[in-house]
Amino acid sequence: MARLLGRNRRSAAVLAGEASAAAAELGAALEPPSTSNSAAFFDLDNTLMQGASLFYLARGLAARKFFTTGDIARWAWQQACFRLGGFENAEHMARAREQALSFVRGHRVDELTRIIEEVFDEYMAHKIWPGTRALAQMHRDRGERVWLVTAAPVELATTIARRLDLTGALGTVAESVNGVYTGRLVGEPLHGPAKAEAVRALAERERLDLSVCSAYSDSSNDIPMLSLVGRPCAVNPDGELRRHAKEHGWRIRDYRTGRKALKIGFPTVAGATALVGGVAAGAALRRRYGP
Repeated sequence: MARLLGRNRRSAAVLAGEASAAAAELGAALEPPSTSNSAAFFDLDNTLMQGASLFYLARGLAARKFFTTGDIARWAWQQACFRLGGFENAEHMARAREQALSFVRGHRVDELTRIIEEVFDEYMAHKIWPGTRALAQMHRDRGERVWLVTAAPVELATTIARRLDLTGALGTVAESVNGVYTGRLVGEPLHGPAKAEAVRALAERERLDLSVCSAYSDSSNDIPMLSLVGRPCAVNPDGELRRHAKEHGWRIRDYRTGRKALKIGFPTVAGATALVGGVAAGAALRRRYGP
């Protein structure tokens, strides 16, 4: 049974990665072709942006009556209880995901996309870490493509990438039919191993040599993604990632002030990533894998 569950989890991670790579490929279709076989992959929350992007998105959605601030408080409290109690497991993650999806089920993709544009201006634009943004621009100046890779919804990730003049984004993809969210994900949230699968799938599509690519993250959850590339870098790292980076000779960059950074938002980002999803990639994956 454990082996079967492991295979199913692997399949879900691969499907999530494929879906995210498909969305990224479609989103970057207008990008001029690059002659470089190198690229850079950036995590979003607490790496490129201070705090949790989903927290800011939830504030924006609450202000627009998608749900109440009480819903946010209950959701965050439940996540904190599970996190502090050490009970973050597959059943808990599935329950949190279903709760998150219920908020947008039946809403139109274009409606959420418009709101995301507004929420970025209201809550996120001033939260970008200047140091990490400079790293991203350095790669762009070298002629490399730069991708966000995040558990956040792919529409949110794509909006942020576009506003920062990056190539595109890999994010969690939610299913939609005729432009309306169904309340289901394509695969699973783009978290941990799923991020690595998305980067691997994108590298294959873009003919990238991962041994000369770079990746940046703050979280030990992203060690699978960081380990894929030849030039990993821990940015504003948590304790476990800092230890791992030192042991393996990875670069470390810390742009926080004070001894520790305040991490804003939901403690379990992956459990809440399904607020919105990728209509184009969802359609592409349905064509490939069927209903």
